[in-house]
Parts: sequence; structure tokens; C-alpha cells
Amino acid sequence: MLNFARLLACMILAAPTAWAALPFAVETVKYQVSDTGYSTEASVEAVKQSTVSAQVSGRVSAVNFDAGDYVKAGTVIVRLSAQELSSAVAGSQAQVAQAAATLANARANYERQKQLFQQKFISQAALDRATAEYRAAEAGARAARAGAGQSSAISSYTVITAPFSGVVSARHVEMGESVSPGKPLMTGFDPKDMRVIANIPQYKLAEVKNAPRVAVEIPSLNKWIDATGITVLPSADTATHSIKVRIDLPANLEGVIPGMFARAHFSVGTARKLTIPTRAVVRRSEVTAVYVVYPNKVSLRQIRLGVANARGQVEVLAGLDAGDIIALEPIKAGIYAKSAANPAVK
Repeated sequence: MLNFARLLACMILAAPTAWAALPFAVETVKYQVSDTGYSTEASVEAVKQSTVSAQVSGRVSAVNFDAGDYVKAGTVIVRLSAQELSSAVAGSQAQVAQAAATLANARANYERQKQLFQQKFISQAALDRATAEYRAAEAGARAARAGAGQSSAISSYTVITAPFSGVVSARHVEMGESVSPGKPLMTGFDPKDMRVIANIPQYKLAEVKNAPRVAVEIPSLNKWIDATGITVLPSADTATHSIKVRIDLPANLEGVIPGMFARAHFSVGTARKLTIPTRAVVRRSEVTAVYVVYPNKVSLRQIRLGVANARGQVEVLAGLDAGDIIALEPIKAGIYAKSAANPAVK
């Protein structure tokens, strides 16, 4: 065993490529130049997100989409059945027809009275009366047409269409349900345009505004995204003394949806830090560790980490030194540590 360890140590000193014989990848821990700055928790939201609500009372007669469905702009998503609106439209159309008939009769009477007045058969007062009746009939016709247009517009509210193309995130009604004005029907968002919202303490505002680079981390997706812009809203929260910041993201991000937890990293400088790849870290309950490779064994060592960066590296605060060899594939390293192939087990 001792001879094997000495031989392996000599191989390591002579040629680092000797690690290639291991069934997992390894890396030497070293100092690297990394970004420094301020990091804070944030959340993802859609730039285009809205809830479509009912504008008239009625009963839901059709629900054409459900949560998760993609909808194109202008597509009918919900239909309402409102019998009283149909009756109102029919009544308005009847009033238009009646007003048109009254106007035609008043116009004919006015033309006759005007001819009689020119022939000196009637007085000026009679002509004025016919003129007033004609003008009143015209006003009545216009009012009837306006009422019919309003009724038709209200009736069109029974057909609800998508205001923009996107994904349905929530469905609030079921078939046959009665709704009233203001009742939410569906909520949707455009997945092509997302952003991140973060609350920044007032004393950090100057650093954040001058940050040359901003990166957004989505821990659940193990994804880092370079921001395309930042907007500081011109208002502060009096309770928390924080300011809301909007961070723009690139278009068409796969898997990123509203409400996701995120971290915003504002880079304000660089520093030399001891870093390791995040994929080498093992997390077991409250223990954070890495597999350290020795000449004659592989051992799990607990470490303390700092902040990760956009290059997939995380700062090591304690537990490792420059020059240590760590496993980049923790699962394979754990199996190897317990197998007969590991000299420490023999």
C-alpha cells in the first residue's frame, strides 16, 4: 500500500496527466480573477401579463383554452351567453326603424309645408312648426342609431379575445358559471419577454446604477443570464427604505416563467479569489463539501462557500487551499471512494 502511494505521488509530481486514469474528471484549486459586487434576491415577471375580465353579466357558454395553452392574439378564449343583451339589441334596432319612419314622415311634411308657404297658403308659424318637427325627428333618428350602436358594442363584449399572443397561466371560470362585470376570466403572459424585479437598499443604489455588468441567476434551472438593461424606478418604499429595480433579460428564454426565484448580481469590480466549479460541490442536508483527491484515496471534505459567479465558479472561503485536487463529478467520485478500485478501501 505504501509503495503504491509513493508511486502514485511520483506520477502526480512528474505528470499531472496521471489523473486521467481516474474514472472521473478532476481539477486543481487555484486563484482566479472574479467579479465583486452586490447580490440580492429577486423574482421573475413577464413584461406582458394581464388578466382578462368580464365586461357584462352573463353565463359562460364556452372556454376554449386552459392553463398552459398557447394562444394567438385575437383568438376567442371565452364566450358568454347573455339573452337580455340580445333582446336589447333587437329593441334598439326596432327603435332605429321607428325613428327612421318618423323622420321620413316629418321630412315629407316639411317639404309640403315649405311649398305651401311659398304659395302664400300657410303662415310663417305653420312653417316653423313643421321645421321644428323635422329637426326633432332628425335628432330622434340620430339618438336611436347611437343607442343601437351602443347595444351592439355591449353585445360584442360576450366574445372575449386574447389581447396578445402568449401562454395561459390561470383559468378562473368554468362552463356554465355566471359572471358579472369585473369577474376575472383568464390570466396570461408573453413568454418571449421576461424581466427580473429586485429591491435594492437605498445605500446600495449608487453602486447598482454604476454597475458595468449585471447577471441574473436562476437557481432552479442552474442558469446564469446576462442582463440587457436595468431601470431604477423613481420611487422608494418608506417601510423598507428600498428601491425597486427592473432588470431586462434577453428574449425567448427557455424554461423561465413568471414568479421564479432569482438572484441579481451587480458587478462593480474584480478581485483575486480562490474559486472552484459549482458542479464539484456536494450538498447533503446542511453540509457543503467537495471530494478531494489524494495520492492514495478520495475523501469528502467540508468547505464554506461564498458567492457564485456567471462563469459557473463559486468562491471558497474555507476548507480548501490552492493546489488541492478536487473531483468535478461528485457522484462518480463518491462511488469510486467506496469501491475496491480505491486503494484506501483495500
